[in-house]
Amino acid sequence: MARILGIDLPKDKRIEIALQYIFGIGPTIAKKILAATSIDLNKHAKDLTEEEIAKIVAFIQKNHVVEGDLRREVNQNIRQHMDMGSYRGLRHRKGLPCRGQRTRTNSRTRKGRKQTVGGMKKKDVK
Repeated sequence: MARILGIDLPKDKRIEIALQYIFGIGPTIAKKILAATSIDLNKHAKDLTEEEIAKIVAFIQKNHVVEGDLRREVNQNIRQHMDMGSYRGLRHRKGLPCRGQRTRTNSRTRKGRKQTVGGMKKKDVK
């Protein structure tokens, strides 16, 4: 089983797809990595040699921010917006969408489960 940067890659998938299991690597970057290290796109992860794995690891560490470092960077950027008090920071703090989506309906991913607000009964005045 190929292990790259602390992530176990699925051995039955092509290396082009398996690399995408690493946070920060998508389809385009995976193709660029394999082109730069001259590894066949159709090769399966279980068929990689130790030298090929070492080449991939060296290239990723030299040219890309991935996994823990990238997660930390993203969280720091969000925290910076919140500390500044910008609009996006306030939306993050309140747990609402910050890219202009409507919130009257939808946006349940950010807001969580619907909370029903019950109506108050009026007292009879005599």
